[in-house]
Amino acid sequence: MELYMIRRTSAWAETSELERTAAESARIGNEEMPDKVRWIRSCVIKEADGRLGTCCIYEAVDGDAIREHARCVGMPGDDFLPIAATVVVRPDPG
Repeated sequence: MELYMIRRTSAWAETSELERTAAESARIGNEEMPDKVRWIRSCVIKEADGRLGTCCIYEAVDGDAIREHARCVGMPGDDFLPIAATVVVRPDPG
């Protein structure tokens, strides 16, 4: 599997909406596509328009699997970019 970064810009109006989508995303990934995609983590972003976006890290067999997962969940994906390397300066603060 390869690592991908997915940007979802201004996709949710409020936290509860994002939480519902996240639960469905985890369910579909874990139950329906475990051999194709693995959700690693997401950062929630306060967008300039007041909505919420995300920057997500996934493992996937290829970009098509990432697109299929997003389509099955019903969530957008503005950019699907393969990650070439990771530079860790210090551990995540929490």
